[in-house]
Amino acid sequence: MPPSVDTAIQTLGPGRFPSPLDLNTVRGDRIGNFVSEKTRVRHQVEITPGVPVDDETFFEKAGPRQKLFFEPRRTRAALVTCGGLCPGLNNVIRSAFLELHHNYGVPEVLGIRHGYQGLTFQSEPPLVLTPEMVDHIHRDGGTILSSSRGQQSVAEMVDYLTDRRIDVLLCVGGDGTQRGAHDLAQEITRRKLPIAVVGIPKTIDNDIQYVRQTFGFYSAIESARAILDGAHCESKGAPNGIGLVKLMGRDSGFIAAGAAVASQEVNFVLVPEVPLRLDGPKGFLAALHERITRRHHAVIVVAEGAGQDLLEADNGVDKSGNRKKADIGIYLRDRIAADFKDKGTEVNLKYIDPSYVIRSVPANSQDARLCDGFARHAVHAAMAGKTDLIIGDWYSVYVHVPIPLATASRKKVDPESDLWHAVIAATGQPQVWD
Repeated sequence: MPPSVDTAIQTLGPGRFPSPLDLNTVRGDRIGNFVSEKTRVRHQVEITPGVPVDDETFFEKAGPRQKLFFEPRRTRAALVTCGGLCPGLNNVIRSAFLELHHNYGVPEVLGIRHGYQGLTFQSEPPLVLTPEMVDHIHRDGGTILSSSRGQQSVAEMVDYLTDRRIDVLLCVGGDGTQRGAHDLAQEITRRKLPIAVVGIPKTIDNDIQYVRQTFGFYSAIESARAILDGAHCESKGAPNGIGLVKLMGRDSGFIAAGAAVASQEVNFVLVPEVPLRLDGPKGFLAALHERITRRHHAVIVVAEGAGQDLLEADNGVDKSGNRKKADIGIYLRDRIAADFKDKGTEVNLKYIDPSYVIRSVPANSQDARLCDGFARHAVHAAMAGKTDLIIGDWYSVYVHVPIPLATASRKKVDPESDLWHAVIAATGQPQVWD
């Protein structure tokens, strides 16, 4: 990130009310501390020879502030979950509610139904969340609020917020959701309204910038790992067995890479970030044929966004504005079968597409902890009057990231990263397809 990038966080105004949290600013007394408005987190933590040192770019550290913009007992908050399902959505709802209700004393917290659709006047009324309602929801996948994709009128959504007298809106979702949150924040600013909009980054693809790990990612790859282990069993259970598994990952291959390294039973990982060549002596099909000849079984993982240039299809966009991908899984299945037939080698090919199954599971322990941290830090930011930001996770420190910066591009698997080196080491596949 160049030094000129603006990491400044927008605020609704100065803090006017003392925080009710039982914290202080004294170090060493075994009591938790408020975070100073001046505390910053360095963007560049690794100094590499030949790479200019960035001494100018810092993130604002997230955490509870001593002074609040909103008076808690006069504040109404709302949560909305948008986009596809993800492990941990209910955990975020629960932790955000408990922080607002018990710790800040906010008298009413609303759960917006069906994503941004719920911020329109034709929608179902929001839920009024209660301790009893959220008591056990963290043990279930999905979201009690329901979710949806699609774009609604920003003006109408802001009208809805003012009509319902909502002061704080927490938007839980991926990059499309957060772009929508930014649009809301801009319209609120244009109208000079005192409403805070704070995003909580959610996507199993793990592709949001300046967020080391989005919640749901590790639960998804844990679920995917079990599927890969099953594919390995299938491939070894028949002569010349091939298990071909397609996993989610439209533009980034973090799920495929992470699950493959976790499984340690995968022989080929195909991701959008590494161009795929099928034919030729150093292409994928030749490498697969050599593997089958030598070991008589193979497991292949392909991310849904891999090899799209091979299909030359334009399937339009979905309701969130994401370009729909052609089906690389079916294409590979048919090309592999045809190639081995042409070479006179009989194979037993099993094609497995778990699709949405990996994202509908409950959050595992790692994601549950992350959900709690994201949710509570989002509440702290909003109550302090900060807006148009997401909670980032920068080298295991929670930070405030302006939404435009977080959504300007998608995070990708770096083919020169430790993660991709781990994939190469675990699979033995070539680093590039020539």
